[in-house]
Amino acid sequence: MTVTVRELRPDATSDIERYVQVRHLALPYMFFSRESVVHELSRAHPDAHSRKLVAEEDGEIVGTAQIGLAHDSPEPGQGFLNVYIDPARTGRGAGALLVRTAEEHLASHGARKLFAWVLDEPGNRAFAERRGYRASRCAHFLVLDLAYGTLPPLQAPPPGVEVRAAADFADDPRPLFTLDAETVSDEPGDIDAELDDYEAWLTQTWHHPLLDRELTTVAVADGRPVAFSLAHTDGARRYRSGMTGTARAFRGRGLAKLVKNASLHRARAAGFAEAHTGNDADNGPMLAINKWFGYEIRASEVRYVRELG
Repeated sequence: MTVTVRELRPDATSDIERYVQVRHLALPYMFFSRESVVHELSRAHPDAHSRKLVAEEDGEIVGTAQIGLAHDSPEPGQGFLNVYIDPARTGRGAGALLVRTAEEHLASHGARKLFAWVLDEPGNRAFAERRGYRASRCAHFLVLDLAYGTLPPLQAPPPGVEVRAAADFADDPRPLFTLDAETVSDEPGDIDAELDDYEAWLTQTWHHPLLDRELTTVAVADGRPVAFSLAHTDGARRYRSGMTGTARAFRGRGLAKLVKNASLHRARAAGFAEAHTGNDADNGPMLAINKWFGYEIRASEVRYVRELG
């Protein structure tokens, strides 16, 4: 048995298909496509020094790693690595080699602190702790049955508020960027983010292959977007909320519920059967909203941190 690690290339179609398959086997609550992986490989921000790695066992891809630097954080030197192994091929060295390769790459580009999401299972947590990582925050994967579940009735927007689709902003999406930047800066997490590069946002968010602009819903008031619920889909049966946020001056008015409910109703009408989302365990307001919709927690993961040097 020989295990090796190498970079995934955007022109390696069969490797990308296996990369997607392994990620799905290890983490079925997220979804990817060949197009989304190619997009992320070829359109990543240069300051992120991001890579996608694959581990091969006797020539077959059995593990993956997504690594890079948090280039949009005000604190330099923060890196991330998320490693996933085919559940049928764990304990054979692929994970250890992926972590070592990722750490070397990130350290060579100035990383001083590394963050890794780890599924909240004893074996995975022990693997991280043996390598010097300490547990930080927790997050949940939630799933809602769109095909047979019951959604709350559609709500009428309050006076002065209009619900629109992101597609309505195709000619000028900058107001959505402005709103996204404000909400991201307030999102709970270990790594603070500052969105200040509009062109990078266009590339990485607005033109992402999984983004559905018709299902992404926006609340507009005072002539500008004030709340939104971003939607990704696999183009077949699964829908995922990528982000839901409200401008600070408009919080506490139920607008997050309003836009997310509108998006979920549109997704069900379009034939999507499952709705997925993720929630920071400390984000009580969003957890309450998702419980109101009927989402159920299916799995959890823990953020692990390691200081280098």
